[in-house]
Amino acid sequence: MSTNNRKKNFKLKQSWYSKNNNQKLGKQTGGGRSGKKPYANGYAPKPVKKPPVKISFLGGLNEIGKNITLIECNNDIVIVDCGMAFPDGDMLGVDLVIPDFSYIEQNVDKVRGIVLTHGHEDHIGGLPFLLSKINVPLYGTPLTLGLVENKLREHSLINKVKLNTVKSGSSVKLGCMSIKFIHVNHSIPDSVAFAIKTPGGTIVHTGDFKIDCTPISGDTIDLSSFAKVGDEGVLALLAESTNANRAGYTPTEHMVSQSLDELFRKAEKYRIIIATFASNVNRVQQIINCAAKYGRKVAFSGRSMVNYMDVARKLGYLDLPNNILIDIDMLGKYPPEQVVLVTTGSQGEPMSALSRMAYSDHRKVMVGEGDFIIISANPIPGNEKTVGNVVDELLKRGCKVIYESMYDVHVSGHACQEELKLMHRLVRPKYFIPVHGEQKHLRKHAELAEFLGMERKNIFIADIGNTVEICDDYMKQVDSVPAGKVFVDGLGVGDVGSIVLRDRKHLGQDGLIIIVASLDVYDGHVISGPDIVSRGFVYVRESEGLLDEVRKLALSILEECAEDNVHEWGIIKNRLREEIAKLISQKTRRTPMILPILQEV
Repeated sequence: MSTNNRKKNFKLKQSWYSKNNNQKLGKQTGGGRSGKKPYANGYAPKPVKKPPVKISFLGGLNEIGKNITLIECNNDIVIVDCGMAFPDGDMLGVDLVIPDFSYIEQNVDKVRGIVLTHGHEDHIGGLPFLLSKINVPLYGTPLTLGLVENKLREHSLINKVKLNTVKSGSSVKLGCMSIKFIHVNHSIPDSVAFAIKTPGGTIVHTGDFKIDCTPISGDTIDLSSFAKVGDEGVLALLAESTNANRAGYTPTEHMVSQSLDELFRKAEKYRIIIATFASNVNRVQQIINCAAKYGRKVAFSGRSMVNYMDVARKLGYLDLPNNILIDIDMLGKYPPEQVVLVTTGSQGEPMSALSRMAYSDHRKVMVGEGDFIIISANPIPGNEKTVGNVVDELLKRGCKVIYESMYDVHVSGHACQEELKLMHRLVRPKYFIPVHGEQKHLRKHAELAEFLGMERKNIFIADIGNTVEICDDYMKQVDSVPAGKVFVDGLGVGDVGSIVLRDRKHLGQDGLIIIVASLDVYDGHVISGPDIVSRGFVYVRESEGLLDEVRKLALSILEECAEDNVHEWGIIKNRLREEIAKLISQKTRRTPMILPILQEV
């Protein structure tokens, strides 16, 4: 056989052998030529298919606040944050808005724990209401859990819940998931992000963050940990979107220090009152530093401010020079130019300390021409009007007011576009879900991810109640979970719904007419009445003619029903409402709520 034919025959045999033995030996063994032994049974093991990860959103999307996210894998659920939101202007009488926890209650046997990013109300405010229904352990950094402990004590839950303090850089194991706490900068110390390692892949949740190279306290953001997680491979990134529509970088907190110093110098003959978020411990520290520099005493006003500062001081997050702190009752014992009052109310909340000062409703502080008031916060979207009203009232009283962008007295705690870009580049996720923001913020963040090269099909813009299932091969939306808003009104949780709010709005806009009558139990004829009571509709003394017409019409309707043997109260009341509403609309073009009250005698 010629040399060429031998070579050709050898290649044919080699090809046949390769075709029939690749499955047995496996390509990764290199046909045994790499020196590795073939698999024991002669067959390569099938690749293990990773389980999918489900992410459900019960809040924090298409709204500001009420942040709560569920990560689920292999019948284990980890809850990230549990916040609350402040009510909108049309939620009359509502104190707080919390998430709907029904899905968590239905799957409580799967919940392995709650991990917290930081101590702001929109991330921890809903915890007492959830923990009154279920008992699961909490994991958070020292300051975060210190603030949570105060809340649980107020709700008599402190001995029922296990609090587990975790430091940045450490990890906890919850079911099949391992959660690493990564330090980030924010407007409150001890803030963290999470790298959640599941059998299906790693999920990175940034929480609220910004990149501040010169923070007031603590270390800079741990970018190296994000880079390391990115190198290991990230299945999905959930990143906050609050400032996704703002170009550039978020300014450092030190800018506020310079502005406060200048304002303290200008206000040398005034009493200084500064309103800021109670949870902004770093901002309060800057105020204390300026007060010490200019020889002023510091007092706190507002229940939440006092509570936050007490926790921060006990845990060592607030540095108080000796004898600088005084009780609010001691303000009158010092000249105005020697005191600083740090208060709540930067968002114009009706019951906050600053609002009560503005409307002369504060029991201990009266404001006037000798006051230099600084609002060290930007209005949360939706609060602009209420903040403006408070500023107007303060100006009417002769106060000098510094607010919004008049001076650099506030910087955001949230990342702007360039910081978000850096986060994406470090983490390099396969999939991306923007979180924490209204629709305009979420969509802008999605556009940013596309600009950085991510395919649109790998980006999911979610809504409250949505569940997305993720694995190496796909990301898809699956069946939604129960979700929504639950209103807290006083001690009532969930007993105020859309119908009650509709009635409150109706009452507030058009008033109420009550029709009271006593009917004979045997024949249904009127024994006494009908009496007409008006509240918020017309002034009775000036509208006696109209109310007399209403009374006559009501009597006529009741007698007609008695003559027609109509004794079903539902029918009688509906007829009263319809006919009287028609009369009032013709006379006044108004639609008050009409409430018939009938009793049999």
